[in-house]
Amino acid sequence: MQNVTIIATSLNPKSKSQILARQMESHLIADGVECQLFDLRDLNIEMCGTNESWGNEDIARIAESVKQASHVVFAVPIYCYDVNSAAKNIIELTGRSFTNKVISFLCSAGGGGSYMSVMSFANHLMLDFRSVIVPRFLYTQDSDWSEEGTLDESIQERFELLINDMWMIQVDASLAE
Repeated sequence: MQNVTIIATSLNPKSKSQILARQMESHLIADGVECQLFDLRDLNIEMCGTNESWGNEDIARIAESVKQASHVVFAVPIYCYDVNSAAKNIIELTGRSFTNKVISFLCSAGGGGSYMSVMSFANHLMLDFRSVIVPRFLYTQDSDWSEEGTLDESIQERFELLINDMWMIQVDASLAE
């Protein structure tokens, strides 16, 4: 795992998935991995389909970072049994940059019933761009967080399990079409 791009897609000022993104960044940096985090709250990205969405500088920066990355981590909130629309918008605007990338997910949801919610998003990445999905997701729900906003210790241990899985899954870019 040479280089990781983290895309934190929540637009909520009090986002738990944004906290997960920063914790992943800290874990990776501590492991000596080069990473770049994009917090969509700090960027000016239009929804796909508008004239302004194409040629956007922030989208170009994300696309270039993803192209250079060996691995990509999506930190996503879960709404109505799916990832948020901002995550989907990133794929619409930067899709081909995800070709042959290893993709991981950090999820924050209200309850445990949405565990499989990233699957349609993952299927899109696999089928359209030949992305390789790390089968272990880091999934949190409200009960995993203290009132002070810290995560249960078991979740911290799962960060390490996810990172270990990411290390095991590598794509040889020289073999790509």
